Amino acid sequence: MTAAEESSPAAAEESSPAAAEESSPAAAGDSGPAAAGMTVDGTAETPAAVPGAGMVADSGGAAGPQNRTTDVVPGPGGVMTDEVGVVTGDLTLRTEYADGKVTLRVQYKDADEWYAVTGTAVTLADPAGLDAVHGVAVGLLNRPEG
Repeated sequence: MTAAEESSPAAAEESSPAAAEESSPAAAGDSGPAAAGMTVDGTAETPAAVPGAGMVADSGGAAGPQNRTTDVVPGPGGVMTDEVGVVTGDLTLRTEYADGKVTLRVQYKDADEWYAVTGTAVTLADPAGLDAVHGVAVGLLNRPEG
């Protein structure tokens, strides 16, 4: 390209961003992503699932039964349960969501029996809050240093 061609309006139009868009594969009918998964207003083109998200979870669907499980070591007072009273030592905490309610349960690590933590059967309007409830429960009950 000569210096005269580079300074001409036609050459400027060809190298403009609009010209580049028109000649892009997306503009030519290619089905590849042209917007990196985002629309002009900043929303995602399609919903994205994030499986797992760092916790052990059993899910029967978004509104179905779900649970989160974490190993904890309670402080010296242990954890009060409805069935057997206080349990101490290495435990597994399970936060369960079913039928609009959350219940906390504990078991001795690797045991079969689960015990309901006293006073923890509460209503949860949105199952999306299960991770937050579980995180708070872990924060309150896990006291490995006493």
